[in-house]
Amino acid sequence: MSRRIVPIEGNRQRLDGGSMYGNAPRALWARWSPPDELGRIDLACRAMLVEDGDRKILFESGIGVFMEPKLRDRFGVVEPHHVLLDSLRAHGLANADAEIDVVVLSHLHFDHAGGLLSAYEEGTPPRLLFPNATFLVGKRAYDRARNPHLRDRASFIPQLPDLLEASGRLEVIDADTSDTLGGGYRFHWSDGHTPGLLLTEVATDEGPVLFAGDLVPGVPWMHLAITMGYDRFAERIIDEKTQILTSLLERSGRIFFTHDPDTAMARVARDERGRFFAGPV
Repeated sequence: MSRRIVPIEGNRQRLDGGSMYGNAPRALWARWSPPDELGRIDLACRAMLVEDGDRKILFESGIGVFMEPKLRDRFGVVEPHHVLLDSLRAHGLANADAEIDVVVLSHLHFDHAGGLLSAYEEGTPPRLLFPNATFLVGKRAYDRARNPHLRDRASFIPQLPDLLEASGRLEVIDADTSDTLGGGYRFHWSDGHTPGLLLTEVATDEGPVLFAGDLVPGVPWMHLAITMGYDRFAERIIDEKTQILTSLLERSGRIFFTHDPDTAMARVARDERGRFFAGPV
């Protein structure tokens, strides 16, 4: 199989470290993610590009710059331009988003799907980018975006579902595979962070790679007990991490991190005390 996996950087964020580390004490998480004077930590919003023969499949799109400047500042968006598009061009895709065949979305929180939209222009509604791509999203995650709970309503982009539907290229997934992706791709499902988080496992010559989304957003969250304050159910996400990391370990699998500021991908490893950690790729 000739699948190449390429990290594609998007806009970065600085978010409250306490929110990102849930009930972990600051004295612990500050060693992994040094905070600034406002208690914010550096986070990537990274996409994963799979070059599969002639196809280019993008897993998520990061946060982008669809927000007005006041909201970009509130949510700690670092760069004022659409970094994901620049990164695609730097990788050799001269037409950037127009060369992507499929976009797979683990869920529709704005820090994972905002990059689907054009950069903010005052008085102009956002438009959907990726004009030639089929968009894949899990059914329960899509339903959540359509009917969010009060707790996470601010995490969604209200106009995005309508734009996706109007494209005529939206595929809502309710199975473990997709005809659009074909063989070599299968889905795992998680509910600890948000309902129906879609985690895609990609088969490669070097073993499986899991796009982990917000199940394991970065290296520190390989520790089973470390969860986010944004997660719906901490105990459930711990159980889900245990199951998927154990499976990947048994199959010499790797994991792709969307939010880790320094590490894009790592081999799943376990120490003599049974603790998971990020091993060398």
